[in-house]
Amino acid sequence: MAGMTGTTASAPLITVVTGGSRGIGAAVCRRLAAEGHDLVIGYRSGAEAAERVAADASALGVRAVAVAVDTSDAASVDRLFDTAAERLGAVTGLVNNAGVSGPVGRLADADPEGMRDALGVNLLGYLLCSRRAVREMTAASGGAIVNISSAAATLGSPGEYVHYAAAKAAVDTMTVGLAKEVAGDGIRVNCVAPGTVWTEFHADPERPARMGESTPMGRSGQPEEIAGAVAWLMSDDASYTTGAVLRVAGGR
Repeated sequence: MAGMTGTTASAPLITVVTGGSRGIGAAVCRRLAAEGHDLVIGYRSGAEAAERVAADASALGVRAVAVAVDTSDAASVDRLFDTAAERLGAVTGLVNNAGVSGPVGRLADADPEGMRDALGVNLLGYLLCSRRAVREMTAASGGAIVNISSAAATLGSPGEYVHYAAAKAAVDTMTVGLAKEVAGDGIRVNCVAPGTVWTEFHADPERPARMGESTPMGRSGQPEEIAGAVAWLMSDDASYTTGAVLRVAGGR
């Protein structure tokens, strides 16, 4: 069974995955379940999809529970982690994955409320979930956090969603700073920065096909390829890795 530095070998691996009902989050849940993680699958909408992911995880022999959460709301985040503790036990892992694109187009035309909602989920949500997770993991003598960022953090996404790219750049910085802050508590904090991936995230369902042609590898990624990177960072194979931003973007 894959483990995480800072937890005892016999302790169960209990991992919260936000945005776990579809796309990259669902693939991460299935991969971590295959590696022995009990799962708390956070979702904002799509209860049926979240329950399907939980059923898939349970079929692999682990415990899994789906919990509705608004990660941009501190009280909702507390309920998520409280439910995790009540149903499964002390949380040892967190995958910050919940995200929304917000308005698509030029920044000059972007709706302020849409941008505010996107920043609330894409940045504040990561901070709130990490804040609670660090408290849990410090008490449990360690754990691992993986943030899902984006290649947009360095590419900027001009003409599409500059505000989203800005939030993801902040996630990269948050990863580095928090990793240094909690390393002494046995907590590792890392980041995966995907390129364009075939998921339902995109307003234009053909965007992955269009964008894939411009990557050095000539294609967009699959959710399972991102999940593999997350699983490695959560495992003992990455026991000396913290503060890393692992780009999984086909060369972009």
